[in-house]
Amino acid sequence: MLSWAATFLVIALIAGVLGFGGLAGTATGIAHILFTLFLILFLVSLLLGRRSPPV
Repeated sequence: MLSWAATFLVIALIAGVLGFGGLAGTATGIAHILFTLFLILFLVSLLLGRRSPPV
């Protein structure tokens, strides 16, 4: 999922340089949403992975 966020970020940067403002804004929004979702899932897995195994 992080690779998708990075892909949309690169698309946004290229579109911004080339002057496609609407496409750059959309790609930036998608990259932001995917990165936030990745970060939340990472934190959840980090917290759940720290539990001690059942005996």
